[in-house]
Amino acid sequence: MKKWIIISIVILLASSVGLISVYLNATKPLRIAEKKAIEIAKQETNLTDFHDFQLSNGESTYFVLRAKDPNEEEVYVWISEADGKALIKKVSSGVTEEEAVQTVYSNKDPKEIISVRLGMTKIQKTTRPAWEIYYRTDNGRLNYYYVDFETGEKLRAIDNF
Repeated sequence: MKKWIIISIVILLASSVGLISVYLNATKPLRIAEKKAIEIAKQETNLTDFHDFQLSNGESTYFVLRAKDPNEEEVYVWISEADGKALIKKVSSGVTEEEAVQTVYSNKDPKEIISVRLGMTKIQKTTRPAWEIYYRTDNGRLNYYYVDFETGEKLRAIDNF
């Protein structure tokens, strides 16, 4: 009986170690990107307290962080992976995540909101900070809706009918 308990414990521990290893390997690129983004932000800005890292892969890749400025106000930082340039906007200067989602509900009929994150989108050769909202409709198809961070207006939508 003791033999089976010991074997069960060893199998459980080995499985746990294996799952943890898979998880760490899968999230390693994201952790590396976050570290790179924080390093760039520290070099290019006078911000502190970096958190809420997001990765945006639209037309170009952007790292998005939330931080505090010298006045202790919350800001968002968009950092271009291509050239390392940073764009900083006060959190209070734009629409909230909830307001962006309400814009989608006002104009579309999503069955399920899958993801809401900050990113950049290109509209008429101008790159603008935006909320990227991914949602499913009743037919199960994935749709995309981009809401301007500053105005809360629809920038574009990708509808899959």
